[in-house]
Amino acid sequence: MSRYGKVAVLYGGQSSERAVSLKSGEAVLAALRARGIDAHGIDAGRDLAARLAEGYDRAFIALHGRLGEDGSVQGLLEVMGMPYTGSGVAASAVAMDKMLTKAVLRAASLPTPDFRLLRREEDLASVTALGLPLILKPVSEGSSIGVSKVVSPADLETAFRKAHAYGPVLAETCITGPEYTCAILGDRALPVIRLETARDFYDYDAKYVLDTTRYHCPCGLPAAEERAMQALALATFEALGARGWGRVDIMAGAGGAPYVLELNTVPGMTDHSLVPMAARHAGLGFEDLVLAILSETLEAP
Repeated sequence: MSRYGKVAVLYGGQSSERAVSLKSGEAVLAALRARGIDAHGIDAGRDLAARLAEGYDRAFIALHGRLGEDGSVQGLLEVMGMPYTGSGVAASAVAMDKMLTKAVLRAASLPTPDFRLLRREEDLASVTALGLPLILKPVSEGSSIGVSKVVSPADLETAFRKAHAYGPVLAETCITGPEYTCAILGDRALPVIRLETARDFYDYDAKYVLDTTRYHCPCGLPAAEERAMQALALATFEALGARGWGRVDIMAGAGGAPYVLELNTVPGMTDHSLVPMAARHAGLGFEDLVLAILSETLEAP
């Protein structure tokens, strides 16, 4: 494994998803070391550039959210000439911004729920055309932080304020069918997972805290429909200019029609995470998955 040199695993960071990132990074670090790679964890703070200058050859990014998944760290690594895992600056920035993602999906004629951008409370009047229920979410946060499902007009202001604590808000038509996710590894779509939760939607607790969330893989779709959903995930990945790995979240609407919600360019790698789960069903263990992601850096431009 000497060809990888000294590897920095970037985790923690300064975003609202710090706790999840710490778990992801610890798991990645353990997997790399188990494979004999000279890997070192770096909690990405303001001294990151100086830390990376300490003889590292490449970086495995396990940072979630702002300043890690949004193109910021990717830009620093580009300037330093250091290969890194996952998508580049532009794709990371676009995928982190749900409004920009929506614009790209629409331009590429890929299906996504209708939406409105809300910058201030007065903008709530514009969401009436979307109908109810609605999903209100911060434009640039992940892990369902700040997200609410709104079923009554009386709840709109509270939901807006919750999301607006993190910046501009996206109001999105709530697709009420099953929720799916499809991981991408290189140019390959992994098996689709269907998510089932007793919560109102797949929120932070359902993702990281509760043990009652059910994950179905095989997802239960007919083979042709699963292939079509995988093709949609790959088309989303390509349209957004992503590379390496990622995960596309999809909702099924009336008649099973799929709608793309978003692309995660640095998905979770915790014991509750979906990419490792899909990889296992494709015959790829966690250590093999981590190594496959890192191996992309050997071919980085």
